[in-house]
Amino acid sequence: MNTIPKDFQITSKIHHNTYLVNGELKKWNGSTTEVSSTISSTDEYKPTVLGSIPDMGEPEALGALDAALAAYNQGQGVWPTMKVKDRIECMESFVKKMITKRDEVVKLLMWEIGKSLPDSQKEFDRTVEYIYDTIEDYKQLDRDSAKFHKSGDVYAHIRRGPLGVVLCLGPYNYPLNETFALLIPAIIMGNTTVFKPAKHGVLLITPLLEAFQSSFPKGVVNILFGRGRAVAAPIMKTGKVDVLALIGNSKSANALQEQHPKSNRLRLVLGLEAKNPAIILPDADLDLTIDEVIAGTTSFNGQRCTALKVVYVHEDIKEEFLKRFSERVDALKFGNPWEEGAKLTPLPEPSKPAYIQELIDDALAKGATIKNKKGGIHSDNYIWPAVLYPVSKDMRVYEEEQFGPVIPVLSFKDIEEPLDDMAESNYGQQVSLFGKDVYTLSPLIDTLANLVCRVNLNSSCQRGPDVYPFTGRKDSAQATLSVHDALRSFSIRTFVAFKDNELNNETIEQLLDAKVSNFLSTDYIL
Repeated sequence: MNTIPKDFQITSKIHHNTYLVNGELKKWNGSTTEVSSTISSTDEYKPTVLGSIPDMGEPEALGALDAALAAYNQGQGVWPTMKVKDRIECMESFVKKMITKRDEVVKLLMWEIGKSLPDSQKEFDRTVEYIYDTIEDYKQLDRDSAKFHKSGDVYAHIRRGPLGVVLCLGPYNYPLNETFALLIPAIIMGNTTVFKPAKHGVLLITPLLEAFQSSFPKGVVNILFGRGRAVAAPIMKTGKVDVLALIGNSKSANALQEQHPKSNRLRLVLGLEAKNPAIILPDADLDLTIDEVIAGTTSFNGQRCTALKVVYVHEDIKEEFLKRFSERVDALKFGNPWEEGAKLTPLPEPSKPAYIQELIDDALAKGATIKNKKGGIHSDNYIWPAVLYPVSKDMRVYEEEQFGPVIPVLSFKDIEEPLDDMAESNYGQQVSLFGKDVYTLSPLIDTLANLVCRVNLNSSCQRGPDVYPFTGRKDSAQATLSVHDALRSFSIRTFVAFKDNELNNETIEQLLDAKVSNFLSTDYIL
């Protein structure tokens, strides 16, 4: 314990026993699930018990759904009919309360998922910035709607309206930021929500329950705990959910949407898996390229959908790249999240090292070798990133999204080889392209832009800045998330129309003067 800074020590366990439904923090007296960290707090290694959370089931899930349905009230509820400026005030109240919990959330991010201190702080701060940017974009959206259009003899007042009830399921790798990238735009657009945190990174949501409870009308935000199949599945089976918002695996998304009896009514907002490649051309600046590929493959141990999960390097430079890249991987510092300079940190899933070893063993059996000296070395809660070469298409590490510390490398002579692989892939999120010759890059960029949704030139793949579109083709995503796009993903264009005649014009003028309609308004939010 002496090696753990005082501010980050676990001095008492968090046995969380409340959940948020219909504006009340209800006490849970049922069964619980232990929450543990793979980080040891003793000299002799053993996982650290952090606390426990409620293990909820169908009755609680349906109760939360009923609360969300009642709050929406077929579009007549307080929240969906509220003035835009009033919804913004609620969101501003929430984010101010959220900021006071920064230290608690950052500490739990480190312990629950092993995210480094700088990255945990960045995740919290980036989420706060995302909320404020969403508020500003929502204001602009409302300003742009505060007018009438005319085509022929028909006037229209067009706004974006809510969709209904949103079931929100976040991921463990960004349990705050990516979860809130779903939840915040869904709420602010006038929808009501049921939210279940991920299996890992669940306790860090608990300090925020009171902020949700006190900032929004009852039933707008309902927060449950438990396994997805026990909580999410019963909600989907009712057919009463209008939007499934999920960041995670396509198998989970498919299983949930198949349980909805009226899937044609179900809006999907999905951020799913990816197998983002790096393509390194013979004229690439190797110093810059290696820096970016190191970041892309090893940041948060490769546990990001935007991670570089396969590396294509041209035959002419493969030897130099593999030698220098392997040395850089071995030079990375492994340590606990609060240790200065730690780039590799404990894996939050106890089963992940064994899974990564399976991928390594399969690749070695089929002809690959480990190019770095430390590759595949095990510790109690980690396995060192293995640089595998040559990788072939019959290897699991080529086919599966590894979501962990292993780096498959392929060489190519003809650029059509990686392009064909990308076209055949189930995924289409991003690519990193490294090179300098504009006459080589130009046709490649034009092709790659039709295979993925973001082409990163001499840069590693990433999600941010959050104002840029974040989406994917094929099995990688459905709908678009960004500050701007998410507000549209969680809403629908709806409008009031009327013919240009004396009666209608007089009626509209009276409606605007009376200021009794929240929808029909030309008020300008400053």
